[in-house]
Amino acid sequence: MNAPLPKARRGVLEPTIFTIVGMAILIGLGVWQLDRKVWKENLIAAMTTRLKAPPEDLPPREDWARLTPQREEFRRVGFPAEFLPGQGALVYSAGSAFRPDVKGPGYWLFAPARLAGGSSVIVNRGFVPLDRKDAALAVPAGSVDIVGIMRWPETRGLFTPADNLKGNVWYLRDIAAMAAAKHWTNVAPFYVEQESPVPAGGLPKPGKLAVNLPDNHLQYAITWFGLALALASVYLVWLMRRFRN
Repeated sequence: MNAPLPKARRGVLEPTIFTIVGMAILIGLGVWQLDRKVWKENLIAAMTTRLKAPPEDLPPREDWARLTPQREEFRRVGFPAEFLPGQGALVYSAGSAFRPDVKGPGYWLFAPARLAGGSSVIVNRGFVPLDRKDAALAVPAGSVDIVGIMRWPETRGLFTPADNLKGNVWYLRDIAAMAAAKHWTNVAPFYVEQESPVPAGGLPKPGKLAVNLPDNHLQYAITWFGLALALASVYLVWLMRRFRN
């Protein structure tokens, strides 16, 4: 028969396993935050480069299916298009991380812009204050030379409010849902954040995007590694006292 464990070793196995598992989780979270830091720095660098580049031609219709946000998002483009009257969609916004000139709640005015070949690109024409949404729905006549930034739609979350189709108010930049509800056809899978021109009267208010992404991942990593070190220290102190007793 196996000899019983010495008294000092009894009850050590469970805390040891708990400590090892806990440290593995905490160290894993720290490493994950370091990976996120590298990803965030690369994203900020790519966004900064693309937002400072001169406008390129809009990708042709036959290339739209092959475009990806990883390669194309935040690219500046310029193209002529004609806005369709009476087709605007208001997207509620409590503020913007990319538009420091926008303060407080309001709406982004999304509208289809028809290209020469018959396809359309949905354009975020700019910001509209809450009490000015009706005054900003007018569209300029004829073709407009639009300069803006390519963006991709948002994904609906569990806590995203339901869109108010009757009131023409949306709570997500979901251009596919807008196109389906308003019967917009042949639209691009991306939309464009308009930089210029500024419409007569100033509304909706277009503007340049700014890179304003927080990068706190190193602090988070240090926190997780510190917790792992604290857990190891507590375990070692407890273990030494147990064997000493």
